Amino acid sequence: MSSDHRALLFGLGAVLCWSTVATAFKIALSLVDTYQLLFLAVLTASVILLTLVLFKFGVTTLVRNFSSQWKLTLLAGLLNPIVYYHLLFRAYDLLPAQVALSINYSWAIVLTLMAVVFLKQKIQRIDFVAAGVCYAGVVIIATGGNFTSLQVENSTGVMLALLSTFVWAAYWILNIRDAREPMVGLCLNFLVALPVTTAGCYVFSDFDMPLNGVLAASYVGVAEMAAGFLCWSTALKLSNNASRVSNLVFLSPFISLVFIHFILKEPVTIVTLAGLMLIVAGLICQQLVHERSGSVT
Repeated sequence: MSSDHRALLFGLGAVLCWSTVATAFKIALSLVDTYQLLFLAVLTASVILLTLVLFKFGVTTLVRNFSSQWKLTLLAGLLNPIVYYHLLFRAYDLLPAQVALSINYSWAIVLTLMAVVFLKQKIQRIDFVAAGVCYAGVVIIATGGNFTSLQVENSTGVMLALLSTFVWAAYWILNIRDAREPMVGLCLNFLVALPVTTAGCYVFSDFDMPLNGVLAASYVGVAEMAAGFLCWSTALKLSNNASRVSNLVFLSPFISLVFIHFILKEPVTIVTLAGLMLIVAGLICQQLVHERSGSVT
């Protein structure tokens, strides 16, 4: 099997993982609270990542990376997983899965805008157009298509979902300057976050969780935080055409809606589909233009 074929399989594996997590979030949150979910998911991901890093790189590399980049590790670990996933889980707890999912996909537009400020990258006209199209989709979803009053059905949940996109974009801005090996860096981020999420669960919740809640939260740690990242990074390394692999990510939100509909029994509305199509259309338009111009956002 060629490297491109293997890259495609790993890319599809990542897409499949990410396509299931919106449903997994809602199932887990029906059984445990946000602090318990964050603790269990981070614990699971930490164990997986630590095992893989120790096997592939050894403990010396892990210690050396932390000692030389401990400030970066602490800041990155604060952003992801602590702040980002706390905001995201709270948003999913308050919103229908299809709404939280759709809003979350607008993070790439936020990344483009933040890159202008923090990385001094030039912004093109298409970036403004893409942002307008994406946020038109967000408005449609947030208001339920009610343009007369523009009343948001759950303003707190929508604000948390939008805020999570800024935190995630900030994390990737930080990642651009990160000299650590990606798997080692992510492992360190989760290891420094684990004591914080453990303390958060102890102070604001408890460790009394049903077995099915533990299993659901552990799945989130595997699929969202560990396996998805590992499959995606492997796909990008194997592929001779990174853009071909990266385009697979646009399948994820639509596959997610299928899981949401059939597993959660959540009716997928025309409003959600219309808003999500606008968000994805804006992202695709932006990506195609930047690929042709050779710029990276």
